Amino acid sequence: MRNNDVTSITSERISIPVVAGGTIAGTLRLPDGEPRAAVVIHPATAVAERLYTGFSEYLAENGFAVFSYDYRGTGASGSPKANRRLRMRDWMDQDVPATAAWVCERFPDLPHLAVGHSLGAHAMALNNGLEDLHGFVGVASHAGVTKAIEDRKERRRVGLILSFLGPLTGRLLGAVPGKKLGLGEDMPGGAMLEWSGWSKKPNYFFDDPSMDAAHRTAQVKTDALVIGFTDDPWATPRQINAIFSHLVNASVERRTYSPADAGIPAIGHMGFFRRGSREKLWPEVLTWLTDKAGLSPQ
Repeated sequence: MRNNDVTSITSERISIPVVAGGTIAGTLRLPDGEPRAAVVIHPATAVAERLYTGFSEYLAENGFAVFSYDYRGTGASGSPKANRRLRMRDWMDQDVPATAAWVCERFPDLPHLAVGHSLGAHAMALNNGLEDLHGFVGVASHAGVTKAIEDRKERRRVGLILSFLGPLTGRLLGAVPGKKLGLGEDMPGGAMLEWSGWSKKPNYFFDDPSMDAAHRTAQVKTDALVIGFTDDPWATPRQINAIFSHLVNASVERRTYSPADAGIPAIGHMGFFRRGSREKLWPEVLTWLTDKAGLSPQ
């Protein structure tokens, strides 16, 4: 495994137009020398691209071309208010395929892989962005059912945001102040309203007939690695399984890590992508991606 200095990789800012309207802003990181494979990192809800910087650089240091980005209406991909009607399904059904297609076009001769954080892996579980993909990793990706949150205090906090404060600000302002509410980045009102609705359903978007989720997940045949963390209050094994047990025609490997496995005090819902996970956890995913791409270890 290579352990190059970050200065040995290059980065390029990219804009990708979406057929339905708007533009996705992201960063392409390239290794020193020809890339061996290409990886897209599909983000979580209202999580800024910068969270994925360290992990993207790590993969690039090890020979991968890596593209990370912000969903439309978040971060650098347009203001939430200007994209107020965008829903979560639009990110999954439009943004994820658009970025995957762009990377495939940019690197037509490379093996293609993906890593999805929370919502990003939902999109792939729903059969989006999988064309020509050798495999994908789902990180802390779960059915976001509020009643399923085991910690009572966290369940009340999330319930207040998803059932009252988020929908209220989404309707009144057209955008949700995610930073002030402790949700991450500000986001379009339409996405919050859809999220709020799904969070009240026992089986999340599988109970939304318009999503056709059971049929779509059954169409997935791409190998997947699904990982969770013992101190994540949202993505518990039960809630991860609520999504990925529906991939009945795919090979799905499941792993659960504790903070002790990583040698750090906490991981939670976001910590895998922070640099504290570099020494212990990132190599596990790198090895899996390398194997699925049919590459020899470096």
